[in-house]
Formats: sequence, C-alpha cells, structure tokens
Amino acid sequence: MVSAFLIKYGEIAIKGKNRHLFEDALVSHLIHALKPVKGEFFVSKEQGRIYVDVTSDTYDYDHAVKAMTRIFGIVGVCPLYQIDDNGYEDLVQNVFKYIRETYGEEKLTFKVVARRARKDFEKNSTEINEDLGGRILDEFPNLSVDVHNPDFYLSIEIRERINIYSKTIPGPGGMPVGTNGKAMLLLSGGIDSPVAGYMIAKRGVALEATYFHAPPYTSERAKQKVVDLAAIVARYSGPIKLHVVNFTDIQLYIYEKCPHEELTIIMRRYMMKIAEHFAKENHCQALITGESIGQVASQTMQSLACTNEVCTMPVFRPCIGMDKQEIVSISEKIDTYETSILPYEDCCTIFVAKHPVTKPNINVIKASEMNLSEKIDELMEEAIKTTEVIEVFAK
Repeated sequence: MVSAFLIKYGEIAIKGKNRHLFEDALVSHLIHALKPVKGEFFVSKEQGRIYVDVTSDTYDYDHAVKAMTRIFGIVGVCPLYQIDDNGYEDLVQNVFKYIRETYGEEKLTFKVVARRARKDFEKNSTEINEDLGGRILDEFPNLSVDVHNPDFYLSIEIRERINIYSKTIPGPGGMPVGTNGKAMLLLSGGIDSPVAGYMIAKRGVALEATYFHAPPYTSERAKQKVVDLAAIVARYSGPIKLHVVNFTDIQLYIYEKCPHEELTIIMRRYMMKIAEHFAKENHCQALITGESIGQVASQTMQSLACTNEVCTMPVFRPCIGMDKQEIVSISEKIDTYETSILPYEDCCTIFVAKHPVTKPNINVIKASEMNLSEKIDELMEEAIKTTEVIEVFAK
C-alpha cells in the first residue's frame, strides 16, 4: 500500500528566510541516497513538506527506508498511503482498508489526528477526528480509543491528495551535510575518531579525512581498516576524500631526537600541522579529532593544550565530555565498532612510550622540538608530497 513517503525534519523547521536552502539540501541528499535503490523515486517539496513518491511498479522498500533514515536532517520517515480526493465516504473506506492491511486483528488503541490544509473539503479536522474515530470503532471491535497514549496515531492529511499514515520510522536528526561548512577529520583505526566524524557530520558539516600510516610498522590491513571505517562513516556523511600520509620517517626522527616520554605529544603536534595543511588546501574550516578528556596520556587538559598550540584553525572534539562506554554505544549504533576493534595497529599505538608525560609543559615541549632542526621540515614536505588521496564512498 505504500506509494510514497513523508519526510519529517526537525531543526530545519525553525529556520528563517534561509530555510529553503536546508530543504533543498535535504532534497538533494534524498535523490542521491535513493539512486542505488531498486525502483524509481521522485522527491519534491510542497507547503512545508518533503515527499518521496514511488514512481515504479516495484521497488526495494527495506533498502529505500535504510537509505533515507541515514540522512542527517531527517527525524522521521512516514510510509504513506495516498489517495485522490473522491469525497469523505471514499476516504472512510480507504482508511478501513489501510487499518485492515496494516494491523489486521491486533488488539490496539488508536487516536485519529486529522489536518485539513484544503478548506474546501466537506468536513473540518475536528469533524473528521470525531466521526472517523467512531466509525473505526464500529468497524473494528479489536480497536479502542486512547487519546493520551495510543498504540498508534492515525494521521489524515487533506492536501491536493489525501495522506494516510500511522508509522514514523526514526531518522538520525541533525542538519543536512554540507549546510554548515567542511572539516578535516583526523581518522585512525580506533573507536573514537569515526564516532567524532559521525557526530560532526550530524551537525551539517561535510568531511574530509587524514590518516597517518607508518609502514612497515603498520600493515596494509591497518590501512584498509581505516578505509573501511571511512566507508561506513560515508553512509551518513557522503563521500570522503581520505588523505593517507606516510608518517614513518617523521616518527622515527622524533623517536631518535626527542625524549621518549614526550613522543606522543610531539608526534600529535606534527600530525595536527600536516592535517591542517590539507584542511587549508581543501577549504576546510576546522579540524576534528576523537579525543576525550583524560582517556589516555595524550588527552589530558595539558596535553590537548599542547597539541592545539600548533593549530591556527579551530579544533573540534565531539567526544570530549564522553566516557568510553558512551562512545562505544554510538560506534555500535553506526556499525563502526566491529571494524574498529580489528587487531591491526595504527601508528599512534606502535610508537607509544612506556611512561608518557601526562602534564606536558609547552615550553619544555618546544625546547625538545629544537632538537629536530630543519630536517623535520624536509620530512614534512616529503610526507605531504607523497600523500595518497583515496575517494571513499559508502558501502
């Protein structure tokens, strides 16, 4: 019976004169998301509503719903039974048909919620609610009315056509990707950074990503793991340009020249510098990391201040106030967890000191970096020049 879908959005509704920009972005994302789905679909806007009409005889319902409920900005997808306006009696009979096919003989409670956008319809909203509710009770002895907490709301919308629906499939909420700029995600093979990317994309931010690879200390499987994580995040954010930086020579040089307890902090500072280079080159407005205060030695307040010091653009940390279990719960929800826990080490875990400094002094760190001389700049230039760029699409 589902011939169309009503797309419900949240925050977009409170936008002012630029609301149409967010609606247009949502329409564009819906069109893109439905392209690989079996069937033909037409996406349209109408009087504060967004509709997806099924224009083919057959289509993949489950695949279509999954595609739509991954789009940021959507809070709900309502499968519609749409009919032409052939008068009130015809509406009543179609409502009976809808209930019979949707709920069968289940013992449930309901409430009718009618909205009349067209004032020429023969009954107003209140009259539809009262009359239709009574006639449903007469037709279906297994149903009863509960106006406060029903099992389902039967929504009737009188527009150019009449929409009948009672189910809302939850969407992710947030804002359409691309409506709030672009950011560079420092993506590793761990649990936290894919979650950070998902969370910032949910606020309407398009993503690029930088991954630091350290062959032969990290394997090709470790790199593929990160590509796979980017592909999962891309289900929500759209395609991601992934910059794979060969970081081995820089790490070895820092390991040779700097105190080992400061290795993680100094390496992180150079990672931020390189990621910021690509961010500026690709017109990003911020850097994104998966750091959470106090989770590891490099994520204390003092350590975060040290890594921030090398950046000229904002560094956003969506996971900053979350504990590990909260981050894990989100990673499980977005399907990155099982990939993140695969046992392939990345460069951050290979070169970890036994006793890393937890309260680094920025002046001491800068003094240690003086040991790196001009060679570190040459190594950075080489790493940037040899960076591999991979276009990662959702899978």
